[in-house]
Amino acid sequence: MQSKRIMVDGYNLALEKGTGVSTYARNLSLELSRIGHKIDLLYGVRSSTGKNSLVSEVSFFDPGVRRLGTTEVVRALLSSPLGISARQVPITGKVIARNPLRILPPHDRIFNARNLYGLARWHFRIYGHFLQTEYENSASVAHWTYPMPIRLRRAANIYTIHDLVPLRLPYTTLDNKREYYRIVRDIARKADLIVTVSETSKRDIVELLDVDETRVVNTYQSVSLPDSVLSRSLDAVSDEVAAIFGLEPKKYFLFFGAVEPKKNVGRIIEAYLASQSKYPLVIVGQLTWKNANDLRLLGVSAQEGQKQKSSGAIDPTITAVSRAQQIVRLEYLPLNLLTSLIRCARSVVFPSLYEGFGLPILEAMQLGTAVITGTEGSNPEIAGEGAYLVDPYDVGAIAQAFRDMQNDQAMVDHYESLGKERAKVFSPERYSERLSELYKRL
Repeated sequence: MQSKRIMVDGYNLALEKGTGVSTYARNLSLELSRIGHKIDLLYGVRSSTGKNSLVSEVSFFDPGVRRLGTTEVVRALLSSPLGISARQVPITGKVIARNPLRILPPHDRIFNARNLYGLARWHFRIYGHFLQTEYENSASVAHWTYPMPIRLRRAANIYTIHDLVPLRLPYTTLDNKREYYRIVRDIARKADLIVTVSETSKRDIVELLDVDETRVVNTYQSVSLPDSVLSRSLDAVSDEVAAIFGLEPKKYFLFFGAVEPKKNVGRIIEAYLASQSKYPLVIVGQLTWKNANDLRLLGVSAQEGQKQKSSGAIDPTITAVSRAQQIVRLEYLPLNLLTSLIRCARSVVFPSLYEGFGLPILEAMQLGTAVITGTEGSNPEIAGEGAYLVDPYDVGAIAQAFRDMQNDQAMVDHYESLGKERAKVFSPERYSERLSELYKRL
């Protein structure tokens, strides 16, 4: 296949702590690079790019760069109908930036336009159409990894819509639903192609946005874990988990992901308490906007939740009730520690209410850990026969899953084995094949 220059947005890549979409963007860039395409990353961080290359490089990696002032925002919006140009960020290696560079996916060039994605939203609200952007010798294809009101000039623009949760489960997100609908509706009308990550999401896009199904391509997703993670022995990982977290390998349950309504954490906790399991439940995730409901049985208020910091240590707000029931909540963990926790868990528990794909399911299966997941959204599509499926609205069913996985070692072994086989369906090699077919259509 002929090599293309492809722009991938850095909207989620720039986040200090990763999300499912940032994982998607990293894996997309990685696989496109492996296929042989040249990758431009387009960021919209607060740094400014000037004539001095060292200062520009320093500014790009500095999270403390000030925000745009009101006057600067207004001035930018007055000229935004003419479009916004991005400038190349010089990555010379003069800045010792090993941690950020570890997050950056493979790329040929990096560009940045200050506050690009924030300005795109304001532009859309004011003018009612997508912001146009450009940069020198720009790519022939722009792959936007999230539905945003922005286009790259003189390029084929394709957009990944992971799911339509704000429209299907509007009570689980804080999005402005009217604005979100206008954005995805315009993408449905004007995008050169729409990409999604499951047949469930494709069906939603076709039906809710009235799109011809031939314009929606499902590539699924993949997980490319570093060899340094996959090559570690189970003994070494077990020792690490015991030493750092005080947890006995294969004798705890694990949930990981954002603590938000669609993840169903409240019912997971309730079911765990009802199951009277002798194994701890570990919850790894950042608190979000409805914590008071989701974590009510832990005694963590929404106000307390806002004060939490990412320490990587056991949460000091765990109450006497949760201690007695052996519930441990941890904040965001780096990849190496999180994968160690996943590998050593008896089962990952992920009966979410709706997912476009459900990366935790695949990540757990790839690492050889049994999975409990739900029957809603794309979860059963991704899990296949490789996971224990429950009705995510039925606390009793989730509690029974805890008991079954605790007491039946043969069942655990069964789902570990089937999960590993199921994960091969979403291997990087197959993902590359699906991406190749996608770009042939452009």
